[in-house]
Amino acid sequence: MTVSPAPDWIRDVSFNEQGLIPAIAQDAESGDVLMMAWMNADALEQTARTSEAVYYSRSRGKLWHKGESSGHVQKVHEIRMDCDADVILLKVEQLGGIACHTGRRSCFYRRLDEGGWTSTEEILKDPDAIYGKEGSH
Repeated sequence: MTVSPAPDWIRDVSFNEQGLIPAIAQDAESGDVLMMAWMNADALEQTARTSEAVYYSRSRGKLWHKGESSGHVQKVHEIRMDCDADVILLKVEQLGGIACHTGRRSCFYRRLDEGGWTSTEEILKDPDAIYGKEGSH
């Protein structure tokens, strides 16, 4: 079995000591920040090749195709990198309208108000209905 070399552009990315880079998913139309996850070189290359978000799950130690268990796939419209080459921004279309494993549109649904956290988004779908009681995100 032969392994393809990484594309030239991937050498410009500054992965951390663990070989990862933070990736922020932003709604391509509204500009709302939906989630943050980690990518390794394989995840970034697969995302660029397939135009669907693929992340690296640190807890599971493997690639994670967003939506593989929930069906809430992220169609990638654009991939950007910040000035220090150490953060990726994905402009996505969030299929199903749910990015968060809690069943909300965005993972950033808590706002600090007067010394406490306030939930600013409703649960669109019960996580047990998305993943099953024993499922994972």
